[in-house]
Amino acid sequence: MEEISLREGDDYIKLGQLLKKANMMSSGVDAKMVILDGLVSVNGEVELRRGKKIYPGDVVTFEGESVKVVR
Repeated sequence: MEEISLREGDDYIKLGQLLKKANMMSSGVDAKMVILDGLVSVNGEVELRRGKKIYPGDVVTFEGESVKVVR
């Protein structure tokens, strides 16, 4: 499982931004579409909000790939 670090001083990252940072998506539009299609889960639950705040310890999964957010 890949780990993604938050920027210094940030408490969270939004789901759409995380998908781009983790190179799971090439654009925000692509991220929006897969999220709205119910293809992304956060901590095992399908998430339909691209603005969902993702905190350290959260695990995001898309197409069998998972990333964990760390501080």
